[in-house]
Amino acid sequence: MCCLSKMEKDLCNTALAQGGIAGVYNSPEDKPEYHKHDTFVAGGFENDPESTDVLVNEAKIDIARLIELGCDFDKKPDGDYHRTLEGGHGMHRIFHHKDSTGAEIERTLLASVNALDNVTVLENAVICDVKKTGTGFSFLVLKDGAFTTYNCHCTIFATGGIGRVYEFTTNSPIATGDGITMAYNMGAEIRHLSYIQFHPTAFNDEHTRQCFLISEAVRGEGAYLRNCDKERFMHNYDKRLELAPRDVVSHSIIFEAKRTGSNKFYLDITHKDPDFIRNRFPMIYKNLMNAGIDMTKDLIPIFPCHHYLMGGINVDTYARTNIPGLYACGECSHTGVHGNNRLASNSLLEALVFSRRAAGDIANRLADCKDGFEEYPFSVDPDAPEMPKGLRTQIRAIMQKAYFVLPNIAELGPGLKKVTEIKDMLYNGNFRTDKDYVEAKSLATVAYIVLSEAWKIATENAEITKSKHP
Repeated sequence: MCCLSKMEKDLCNTALAQGGIAGVYNSPEDKPEYHKHDTFVAGGFENDPESTDVLVNEAKIDIARLIELGCDFDKKPDGDYHRTLEGGHGMHRIFHHKDSTGAEIERTLLASVNALDNVTVLENAVICDVKKTGTGFSFLVLKDGAFTTYNCHCTIFATGGIGRVYEFTTNSPIATGDGITMAYNMGAEIRHLSYIQFHPTAFNDEHTRQCFLISEAVRGEGAYLRNCDKERFMHNYDKRLELAPRDVVSHSIIFEAKRTGSNKFYLDITHKDPDFIRNRFPMIYKNLMNAGIDMTKDLIPIFPCHHYLMGGINVDTYARTNIPGLYACGECSHTGVHGNNRLASNSLLEALVFSRRAAGDIANRLADCKDGFEEYPFSVDPDAPEMPKGLRTQIRAIMQKAYFVLPNIAELGPGLKKVTEIKDMLYNGNFRTDKDYVEAKSLATVAYIVLSEAWKIATENAEITKSKHP
């Protein structure tokens, strides 16, 4: 088995996940149906019922497996696991390791993978192209300046989201939509790519593209949101106040910004015990101190920022796509469990549950695979020129203007037209095949799909309104 990592193997969105992993495990007062209800409410009841049933009922399997592998979830003095609360959850069901749960889960899983003799991990290996063959798939991979073709019967895309299509995102540099683009070009069904989640409380620092996230759990532990006048305002928008789901809070901030004429917003947890804050949120506390802010005394500047993708490569409950042998897991996939808005701390759970099911299905499938591979004859022009400079910057600016938190109807049409021109130029031109070109082509493709969906929805809504009010 071979695992290709575009950059370092520990560089991914999983490592950045702060809050935790949601799930009902050894909790007498909680039930999977409660977890399902909260997931449906957050997702606007657009969630897929079958996939969501799998998610909430099999959560205990994967949480138990993580514990067995040595994942160090926080415990209470009585020895039971500490479960925290986040926006949209009706129960304390989120297992966490301080405020760096994703990094702890990644550490646990990488240690397990590194101990396997039958797994090879190749870092800094860029997939430049992939083709469906008669026996499976051929991948054109660029590593250390050389191109190599890898072949397989079955493959899993776990390539993350599309965060780098925006000017500001919480995502790591790998999140350029490569897997979604490759699947799209092979004919895989892509669903709901315009279902994008903007986290309401990213640290407001305009000097860096990758925004530092102030975890949902900070509000779960009692932090208040304040506007430019240092006043709480969530009571004007939702009865759940700061614990409303992420889309509600993000929309509320945008509405409040329009009302006040200011983009200055703050998160305030100064009323809590300083020692509790430092012990509960050591990573957030450290990062904020490095920025000159003491969260035990100071208000934290925040503003919504691109965070997560609910749509992606459409899959079934075993992570199978409509292309035989192609699977997709994690943020690049669309399992349907999130509906139109992800409930906090369901993403790590989704990745674990459906990747485990995919692995089992592949194991069964490989028993019928014959030896040998058909290899696709890739061709690379070593003398091709570099693509024009500044295309990625143009794409990010278009997306930030046309589709940030709430769609900008006036900018959707012009934005889609320009993105289409960039995409067509990249696909039809003869440009040097390298990492920059691959990522630019991916960003142009996912931007095109997102804006096409958003434009279609806006047009349909306009027609409905027109028919009701001729």
